[in-house]
Amino acid sequence: MANLSNTKNPMPVQDPNVRNKNFDEVALGYDEATAIDEAMRCLNCKNHPCMSKCPVAVNIPGFIDKIKSQDYEGAYQIISVDSSLPAVCGRVCPQESQCESACIRGIKGDPVGIGRLERFVADYHNANNTSAPAKPKAIGHKVAIVGSGPAGLTCAGDLAKLGYDVTIFEALHTAGGVLVYGIPEFRLPKAIVQKEIDTLKSLGVTLHTNVVVGRSLTIDELFEDGYEAVFIGSGAGLPMFMHIPGENLNGVYSANEFLTRINLMKAYKQSADTPIQQIHKVAVVGGGNVAMDAARCAKRLGAEEVYIVYRRSAEELPARREEVEHAEEEGIIFKYLTNPIAITANNDNTVGGMTCMRMELGEPDASGRRRPLAVEGSEFNLDVDCVIMALGTTPNPLLKSTTKGLEVDKKGCLIVNEDGLTSRNGVYAGGDAVTGAATVIKAMGAGKLGAKSIHEYLSK
Repeated sequence: MANLSNTKNPMPVQDPNVRNKNFDEVALGYDEATAIDEAMRCLNCKNHPCMSKCPVAVNIPGFIDKIKSQDYEGAYQIISVDSSLPAVCGRVCPQESQCESACIRGIKGDPVGIGRLERFVADYHNANNTSAPAKPKAIGHKVAIVGSGPAGLTCAGDLAKLGYDVTIFEALHTAGGVLVYGIPEFRLPKAIVQKEIDTLKSLGVTLHTNVVVGRSLTIDELFEDGYEAVFIGSGAGLPMFMHIPGENLNGVYSANEFLTRINLMKAYKQSADTPIQQIHKVAVVGGGNVAMDAARCAKRLGAEEVYIVYRRSAEELPARREEVEHAEEEGIIFKYLTNPIAITANNDNTVGGMTCMRMELGEPDASGRRRPLAVEGSEFNLDVDCVIMALGTTPNPLLKSTTKGLEVDKKGCLIVNEDGLTSRNGVYAGGDAVTGAATVIKAMGAGKLGAKSIHEYLSK
């Protein structure tokens, strides 16, 4: 029987005053009864507008229909046709601005909780299915993937399912890219990522870590070794800074370094090899999802006060609404219409505070958001001992500098055509290496395009 409620079933979560002291997953997931009830809200409408907004075109009504009939494994199989990372997407995909934004139920109420249902299905599969997927018949073509983030993993998975001999080369000692070094455990448990990677390995994908393509070996050498095509999914790991006085002080981090130390190096543990200094009052500069992650991690490290310092208002905040709400619940303090102009030093070259200016919003800029303008004479000092710059990232220039004929734009992003082909024959690219920092699901969409184009290229 259809569920005509205009309200989405809420996601169970840890208590804010408990979770802000641990790194356990915040969202606890639907139980079976709740998942069925939420699935019954789907009208299975004729044109399936939700699918048109999914970057990897998952058959959303199809998998939800399987939940209604309690065929959860069938639902998983439908999702996995189009997505190599369903348990990841169910947790970190911004469904509210993609599939759920087109849901008919959202016109007069809440959209169907598509992401929450995808997570339920993936978690059910991982908990109840122990058999490895069948390894496809080999077709005799070798493809190299640079980077094991969402774009690279998706491209590898799609090609492996077609019978390609796929090898992933990862620069870090652990596979997963931004999924393991960038997204905190409390949003995306690393065991979930490892499970998805293990599934790819069972399909025949080979993974080499500690290999920096462009340094350990070059793209030219990959072709010499018999690889017939290369997909670059190396992400955008070069952090941006404000270039204000004091950014070189001890206690100033890029969000990349801060999150990598915590997520990959487990800096929150007493035995960590790469600890983070004892912090008490922290300013995170920026307003995206990465800023929310950094602030919430700082709180869990024991900081008494953690500020989000953002130069526009709450309406312009680019982070997911759910992440903002979680941060607020956990005690993060938001300093809107505030812009840093200098970081002040203690005698020992550590952070002694941050000088800021009040801002006001003027006319819209090229991004469509109102331009922040400084209010003269509004300077004030923010009492902090740690500053984290979460201003975005750009691609590392290493591949460009070591690969002939590989063109990039003025931001250092690889230039590709509509098929994901770079200026170098046989070399395809996608994800943050092409777009700059974006979402996991958009990177996955680029990985799917890369796999499709490589298949067409090698099938000629």
